[in-house]
Amino acid sequence: MNEYVLKTSRLSKKYQNNMALDQVNLAIIKGSIYGFIGQNGAGKSTLIRLIAGLAFPTAGTFELFGVSHEPELHEARKRIGTIIEGPALYPNMTAAENLEAHRLLKGIPGKECVEKTLALVGLQDTEKKKAKNFSLGMKQRLGLAIALLGDPEFLILDEPINGLDPMGVVEIRELLKKLNQEYGITILISSHILSELHLLATHYGIIHNGELLEQLTAQELNEKSQHYLHIKVDNPEKCASIIESKLATNNFEVMPNGVIKLFGFVDVPGKVSQALTNEGLVIEQFMPMGEDLEAYFTKRIGGVHHG
Repeated sequence: MNEYVLKTSRLSKKYQNNMALDQVNLAIIKGSIYGFIGQNGAGKSTLIRLIAGLAFPTAGTFELFGVSHEPELHEARKRIGTIIEGPALYPNMTAAENLEAHRLLKGIPGKECVEKTLALVGLQDTEKKKAKNFSLGMKQRLGLAIALLGDPEFLILDEPINGLDPMGVVEIRELLKKLNQEYGITILISSHILSELHLLATHYGIIHNGELLEQLTAQELNEKSQHYLHIKVDNPEKCASIIESKLATNNFEVMPNGVIKLFGFVDVPGKVSQALTNEGLVIEQFMPMGEDLEAYFTKRIGGVHHG
C-alpha cells in the first residue's frame, strides 16, 4: 500500500474573480520525485503556497504526512523544506553564515548541521566568499542547503533551475537525484523546463488554468507518448504532399525546421522510405522516435498535430 506525503481533496483558491486552483485532487507518494507541470499562471505556485502555509484555501482540504488540521499541520510543516520564489539569502554573509542565521531562525539545535549540509550540497570550500559573489548555480545550491536544514523528509521546490546555465542545471539535477535516492527525500518540483523534468521525475502532475488535468508515472508517460518517424528530406513540402497522396494519411506534423513527424507508420518504415524515394526525394534523416514530455504536455493542454 502506498504511503503519501501529500494528498489534496478538491483544493481550491480564488483571488477576487480568478480561480487560481479549481478542486485539485493531487497525491504524492513517499519516495517519489513529483514533476508539477504547468504554464506560468497555471496554479503551481498557488498550490505550493497553500501547502507551505503562506496562503489559505478558499475550499477543499489537504493532508501533509497524514494530518489535515492545525496544530498538527504546523508540526508537519517542520518536516518539509521549501524554496519558493527563489532562495532567501543574506548577500553579505558567507554560505556558512547564511546557514547559521537560518538555523537560528528555525530553532534547530546544534551547529554541526551547518557543515554537514554545506558538504551535502558541495559548498564546503567556499570559506569567506560572500553570497553576493556566488554564481547563480551556487546560490541555488545554497538555497537548497537552507531548505535541507533540519533534515526534511519532503522538499518543495518552485522553479529550482530557472535561469541556470547548462552546467548549473546538471549540478542541481544530480544533487536532487542524490537527495532522493540516497537520503530517501520525497521531492516536489514545480517547473516549466520540461526537458529537465523528464530526466528527474518518477511521477507527474499536469495542471492547466487551475485544474489538475492528469497524474501519471514516468512509465505511464512512456507508454502514452506517441511514437513517430522522424523524416528530413530535401523538399519538405513535396514530402508532405507524397505522404498525403501515397500513404493516405494526414496524421503528421511539419516542424519549423522542415523535419516531418509521421505518426502511425513506425512498424512499417520501409513502406514510407520506398514511397519517398520512388518520388525522387533525397532522404537526409529517417529514424523512429518517441515524443518527449514537452510534446505530450502540449498535446494534453490542447495543442494539436497536423490532421
